[in-house]
Amino acid sequence: MVRMKPWVEIAEELRREIDRGVYGPGERLPSGSELMSRFGVARQTVQNAIDQLRAEGLVLSAVGKGWFVSERKPIVRLARNRLSKAERTEGRGTFLSDAAAGRWTPAVTVKVGRERAREEVRSYLELDPARDPEVVVRDRVMRADGEVVQLAVSYLPAEIAGGTRLEEADTGPGGTYARLEEMGFGLTHFTEVVSARSPRPREAELLQVPFGFPVIQVVRVAFAGDRAVEVNFITLSSERYQLVYQIDAD
Repeated sequence: MVRMKPWVEIAEELRREIDRGVYGPGERLPSGSELMSRFGVARQTVQNAIDQLRAEGLVLSAVGKGWFVSERKPIVRLARNRLSKAERTEGRGTFLSDAAAGRWTPAVTVKVGRERAREEVRSYLELDPARDPEVVVRDRVMRADGEVVQLAVSYLPAEIAGGTRLEEADTGPGGTYARLEEMGFGLTHFTEVVSARSPRPREAELLQVPFGFPVIQVVRVAFAGDRAVEVNFITLSSERYQLVYQIDAD
């Protein structure tokens, strides 16, 4: 049998103790020195184990106070209704729909600009590279109850979004998709590609996950008929999110 690395074994043992209620929500875990003595390992080994539990959302750190069992609930991302016209009619974009369903407080920081579309963006939006197309870029940092949980960068053809409210930080009730529909681009369907990857340095810093621990990436393309009108690259904190899909059987 292949023996697990010491930090993995420590993480497994602490996880079992949390599951059994030895350490309840909000309770302080043993100190680094106590865990070093208990398991007979170096400080870095203990830190690696704690980093793993933090990445899973089980443990939080408080500067100068130690490590505590998390009291946070997972963020549920319900694909069934968050992209619906009904949500836009209620004045909610997708992130606000998640917040309303989960009863947490959302906050979004937005930066808007323009750039030449790179190859990947051109491919999703089916833009002609010969025309050197420009896109409007909406770069968002999204928080749930004050904690960064999602990053999203949307690209829209400048010929559609340029000079409209889509170039403003606040696009208004219902968000980007409501504005597109008001402009005559009736949304007909979306595609989403979901994958996992290691975070980039900025993502790891903002989402507060150890570098190398996977994040969830969702690439969503919005269509008005046959035309792709937006591509959105979404990075989710994998230790916070649950992605829920309803798939009809008929």
